[in-house]
Amino acid sequence: MQEDRRLAVLRAIVEDYVSTEEPVGSKALVERHGLGVSPATVRNDMAVLEEEGYITQPHTSAGRVPTDKGYRLFVDRLTTVKPLSSAEKRAISSFLDGAVDLDDVVQRSVRLLSQLTRQVAVVQYPTLSSSTVRHVELVALAPERLLVVLILSTGRVEQRLVELAAPLADDDLAGLRSRLLLVATGQRIADAVAGLRGIVPVDPAAAAQPGAEATGAVVEALCEAMSDHRSDHRVAVGGAANLARYGDSFDSAVRPLLEALEEHVVLLKLLGEAGSSGMVTVRIGAEGPYEELASTSVVSTGYGPEDQSLAALGIVGPTRMDYPGTMAAVRAVARYVTRILDEA
Repeated sequence: MQEDRRLAVLRAIVEDYVSTEEPVGSKALVERHGLGVSPATVRNDMAVLEEEGYITQPHTSAGRVPTDKGYRLFVDRLTTVKPLSSAEKRAISSFLDGAVDLDDVVQRSVRLLSQLTRQVAVVQYPTLSSSTVRHVELVALAPERLLVVLILSTGRVEQRLVELAAPLADDDLAGLRSRLLLVATGQRIADAVAGLRGIVPVDPAAAAQPGAEATGAVVEALCEAMSDHRSDHRVAVGGAANLARYGDSFDSAVRPLLEALEEHVVLLKLLGEAGSSGMVTVRIGAEGPYEELASTSVVSTGYGPEDQSLAALGIVGPTRMDYPGTMAAVRAVARYVTRILDEA
């Protein structure tokens, strides 16, 4: 009973401190949360929580504020993630459903996430190496010119122009398209490249056959497109202006975070490895990878098909944040992005 009551006191302190940004006293807790005990009992519970390192007293006459350890216990003991309202769900759906391509999906997601959480949002672009080939298309633009189109499971589309030494007959073009689809569709990038290279004629007799030159040129264009790693370390960032709400902790939390926003590699490491979609990871304070960001928390998750997470998204901000609401928003946006990529 005492442990449950102290957990309730800690939960109340966290909620009040996040909402009021002021240290919390025992009298205010009793008045606002209906704990069913006297302020004296709450003070005793607060003394125990402080002794165990879950809360601290910033000033002699002030109330208490949570420590990183207190936030950690609060998050770990959440029985359910706060559900989003119907209005929030509709807003997410309508905002993301209007996206026209992958870049638009990422940019819309980062703006939406920063608005929902009032934090700094970070969305990693899908990594090419973990994606699969969804479709390959060949379009004859002229007798000796082809447009090669590569569509990946991330929603990314690559196009390459291929100039041929000789015209390619319609039947040969259809046959080449069929072979490309057979060896590449549904394959991860590395396997698709190996399969494509396997259809290029190597012995002199086969290389002299009609269409062999075109096969080699198209395969080379596709392999070059698949080896393009421009997006593997790209992130989109939104909502940096939200840090203005934390002016009281500028030097300890905001300044280091503003500097980190300039370094995409740092942000990727903050997000961590993309876990499976739906699994939200919360790293609080010193649990993160950078000592200078010890006043920062990160709430993140992976997005993409169930059998593979393509990338990560989440928020970063000072440890004083609405963890239940933030976790719900991060999970919801990741699910919608996953759905959009699946349906793209």
